Amino acid sequence: MSRITLAARRVRQTLVDFDNGTAVLTAIARHKPELVFEVDDDLTVICPNVAGARVPVYEVFAEDAYRLDWFTGDLPADVSAVDIGGHIGCFSMAFARLHPQGRVQTFEASPTTYGFLSRNITGNGFAERVTVNNTAVSSKVGTLQFADNAGGSGLNGITAPAGSTVIEIPCTTVAAAFAQAGDRVDVVKIDTEGAEYDIVLGSEPADWAGVQRVVMEYHPVDGHSWEELEEFFAKAGLTVVRQEPLTPRLGTVWLSRTALPL
Repeated sequence: MSRITLAARRVRQTLVDFDNGTAVLTAIARHKPELVFEVDDDLTVICPNVAGARVPVYEVFAEDAYRLDWFTGDLPADVSAVDIGGHIGCFSMAFARLHPQGRVQTFEASPTTYGFLSRNITGNGFAERVTVNNTAVSSKVGTLQFADNAGGSGLNGITAPAGSTVIEIPCTTVAAAFAQAGDRVDVVKIDTEGAEYDIVLGSEPADWAGVQRVVMEYHPVDGHSWEELEEFFAKAGLTVVRQEPLTPRLGTVWLSRTALPL
C-alpha cells in the first residue's frame, strides 16, 4: 500500500471511527505532543503524536485487527489474558471491554510507553481488572538491554535499529508471567517487534499447557523464521486457525487448542 493510500485511509478512519475525528486530525497537523482518541462515550485513548505510536489505535479500534469477538467470544465469562507487548493498552482495553468479567495481565517493556499504558488503563476505569507491568517478557528473569526511542515508538525493543537509546530494564519469563496472571491463562497476545522468538523459544511447551488461544505478530529476525514458532506451538498443542501474512516473514497469526469456524 502506497503512503498516499495509507494516509487517505487513516483520514477516513479518523473521521468515521472516532467521535472526535476532526479534532484528532487538527492535533496531528499542529504537531501536538499527545492525541486523545474518543472511541465512544465510554472509552478514550491517549497516544503520543507519533506515526508509529498511533498504529495500534487504528488497528484495534478501527480495523478490529485481532478479531477478538471471533477469537475469544466463546471463552468463559471470567476469561484471563496475558498481553505481552502491551504498548499504550489498546488490546488490553478492547479485551477487557469485550469481557466485562475478564482480567488481563499486561507487560510493556518501554518505560515511556508504559506511562501511556498506565494512564489509559486507569483513566478508562480498567485498573481493577487490568494489571500493568513495566517489565519485558524474555527468556530469563533479570534485566536486559532495551532500545527505548520514546514516544511509543514501534522501533522500541531488543531488535531496534543502530543508534537507538539503550537502557537496562527488568525482564521475566513466560512461565513467571503466566504465574503472575493467576491460576488460569486462556488467551495470550504477543506483539514485541521481533522479540517473540526469544520469548517463545526461550520457554517450554509445557508452560503453555493451559493456554487456549494465542494471537501474535511475527517479524523478520535474522536467523529465525515463523516456521520455528509454528513447530514450537504445535508441540504445545496449539495450531494455526488463521494467518494474515504481509510478507513471507511478517504477519499476524491466530492459534487455538480447539478448532474455530472461520
